[in-house]
Amino acid sequence: MRVFAKRLILPGEVRHDAVLEIDSPAPDVRLGTVVPAFANTHSHAFHRLLRGRTNAGGGDFWRWRTEMYAVAGRLDPDLMFEAASLVYAEMVAAGYASVGEFHYVHHDAGGRAYPKHEMEAAIAAAAHEAGIRLTLLDTLYLRGGFGRPLLPEQRRFGDASVDRWLERWHELRSLLPGVVLGAAFHSVRAVAPDEMAAAVRGLPDDVPLHVHLSEQPAENVECLAATGLTPTGVLEEAGALSGRTTVVHATHLTDDDVRTLGEARVFVSMCPTTEGDLGDGLGRARDLADAGARITVGSDQNVTVDPFEELRLVERGARLASGRRGIFTPAELWTAGAAAGHRALQQDATLDLVEVDAASMRTVGCQPEELFMAAAAADVRTVITQGVVRGAPDLDRAARLFERIAG
Repeated sequence: MRVFAKRLILPGEVRHDAVLEIDSPAPDVRLGTVVPAFANTHSHAFHRLLRGRTNAGGGDFWRWRTEMYAVAGRLDPDLMFEAASLVYAEMVAAGYASVGEFHYVHHDAGGRAYPKHEMEAAIAAAAHEAGIRLTLLDTLYLRGGFGRPLLPEQRRFGDASVDRWLERWHELRSLLPGVVLGAAFHSVRAVAPDEMAAAVRGLPDDVPLHVHLSEQPAENVECLAATGLTPTGVLEEAGALSGRTTVVHATHLTDDDVRTLGEARVFVSMCPTTEGDLGDGLGRARDLADAGARITVGSDQNVTVDPFEELRLVERGARLASGRRGIFTPAELWTAGAAAGHRALQQDATLDLVEVDAASMRTVGCQPEELFMAAAAADVRTVITQGVVRGAPDLDRAARLFERIAG
């Protein structure tokens, strides 16, 4: 399969009349303005069921979490498949070629294990149907807070011990062909320091490892009181920080935290649409990048699925924090949106491509290298993942899903 691109936008370079050869039996295609397909380094697929349904009452992150737990309590493998299919199809249509699914709803509502890992299989099947590369970040979640057991509504997230989680994790590795199986620690409040250290020792050292980090100030306060360390300090002591680690949000950091994360060469998943929706705060993306960390983007709760908006808000958040413009170069942002994210997920999406309408009402007149500052998911015209030209999502199916939720 040959792809003829009138214009190919790469980090720091724009090529004209480019020809790309893809190992695929599909017929040749001729496209206009093409960019590398994007990587979504942090997703909770079922959170899509909350979109546009939680804002009327106001509140903060912790109130939103209560509403999220109510939806999580209704999930079964069939509903998980439908929710993931919906949002993964939307991701592909928006230009994402790979996704890191931060998955912790492992068991049934009573906390009992599914005999054939049905929840994980449902997510894998949804990703395959949508044509998105999946890194399943199977999540260790053992506690309801520092020194506290799981709440009843969290029971289905936990495996009771590190050993039982590791046993399940190793079983999954042989059961999900075509999936990159990664690992995650939900947070320092959900996994104690000694449990993190034990999990690191029990995991192969070649798998991606992700963790929510310092999303809320309350987490930092509780962590300091319980351990004498910041959450970043806890991760460092547990041996959880390295070049395979992705820290998610990393919003409320000290200067020492920034240095530690940079020296470890971690990836950072910035999720500005979610961070803005939940009132989390502005992260320190520029400081982290300058320290040596590698910036990526994620859609997290999927309140919006639009890689252009995530990249734009990384830059605009940095502008709001600094009072200056042009905090990141266009090349840095294109890299954050694609190549760095795929590396964080250990996915090879080199020849996954997105055609963008460069003459829409939003994009007409833009310099090619700055297209992300104006484009939207609605400007995506063609998406090629794994050698296949992908179609549009099934909106009727989506409507039926929400009729079921309402019922």
